[in-house]
Amino acid sequence: MRGRKRLDDRTVLNGIVWKFRAGAAWWDVPERYGPWATLHTRFCRWAKDGTFTRMLQAAQARADAAGDIDRLVSVDSTIVRAHQHAAGARKGGARHSDGHAAA
Repeated sequence: MRGRKRLDDRTVLNGIVWKFRAGAAWWDVPERYGPWATLHTRFCRWAKDGTFTRMLQAAQARADAAGDIDRLVSVDSTIVRAHQHAAGARKGGARHSDGHAAA
């Protein structure tokens, strides 16, 4: 066997969670979670291969089966319209190629 023993997935996951909860840079993650480069590499791999999506789906399914999820749906059909100046329109209105204001 070459290199070091593979770092436990749970330890790595705890390090990844710590990093995002703390809002810290990868290299600032405490050493108890393993080398920061290992955490970053595994995070990228898991994000790319769908591991995080599967973990979330499994946790949601387990919570739903236990009756721990309350569903509350709120639908709002209002529309907010911005004034033309708020939408980035040119000051003085649009102009034709001849320099006159558009109607």
